[in-house]
Amino acid sequence: MTIVPVSVADHPRLVDIWEASVRATHDFLTEVDVQVMKPLILREYLRAVDLAGCEEDGELVGFLGTRGGRIEMLFIAPEHRGRGAGRALVEHAVGRLGCDEVDVNEQNPQAVGFYLRMGFRVVGRSARDGRGDPFPLLHMKMGDGDAAASS
Repeated sequence: MTIVPVSVADHPRLVDIWEASVRATHDFLTEVDVQVMKPLILREYLRAVDLAGCEEDGELVGFLGTRGGRIEMLFIAPEHRGRGAGRALVEHAVGRLGCDEVDVNEQNPQAVGFYLRMGFRVVGRSARDGRGDPFPLLHMKMGDGDAAASS
């Protein structure tokens, strides 16, 4: 796994990764939700964060968006999950970029479990996501020794 910079030319590939990942893990979203969000991802959300990609054998298989010490987005192509891309991107975000916070959809238990395994802990909850939709978020912060060990 190699962490690589991402350019605007890569954005269509990132949207493809986002869509495939969301369809595999966000079963609480409807088809309408996905179709509404897809152009927002391309035109707004990818431009609002600092992006890094993860390549495997020269192919972009996942990406990370960060801003202000927070992981704002992390998506891995479903066929590449479990191979270390997510771990590599989070380790990059935490170790090199100083990120120690992330919000995770409560209805995505795979992501919640992943971040817990990476050392984050739940520090709060919101009933709605950042767009105001009724998709609860868990607010997570990188654990400090004891708190992380008890999670």
